[in-house]
Amino acid sequence: MDALEALDEMNRLLDTTDGETVNTSMRLPVALRDAAALAVAQFGAAPSTTTMTAAALRQALETLVMETALRLHYEQHPTAKPTLAEVALALAAQDGSPLADRPDLIANAAEAVADRRADADADDVLLWAEAQLAVVA
Repeated sequence: MDALEALDEMNRLLDTTDGETVNTSMRLPVALRDAAALAVAQFGAAPSTTTMTAAALRQALETLVMETALRLHYEQHPTAKPTLAEVALALAAQDGSPLADRPDLIANAAEAVADRRADADADDVLLWAEAQLAVVA
C-alpha cells in the first residue's frame, strides 16, 4: 500500500459512521489518565475519558491525514507551495491588518526574517514588518 492508498483508507475509516466499537487495552501514563478524568469530572470536557481519548485520537489522525496529503501534494507540485511572504500576506488579510495593503513591506520582512530564522512563520514576518513600521514612524 503506497502513501496515497493509505491516506484514502484512513479517510474511509474515519468517515465510517456505523458506530461499531471494539474493546482495546491502551497503556497510558497515570498522570495523563488522571488529568483526563479531572477534565471530564470537573469541566465536562467529554462524557467520559474514553470519549475524550477517542476524540483526541481522531483529531490526531485527521491532522496527520491533512498534513501528509499537503506534504505529498507539495512534493509532486513544488511550485504550488506558497512562499513565506505569500502566507504572511494572506494572514495579514485574514487578520484585517493594515499590512495587507503593504505586500512590498511583507516581502522584505519575509526575506529578512528567513535569513535569520530557518523555521520562521508568517507571524514572525508580520511582527518584523510591524517593527519596521514602528521604527520609521
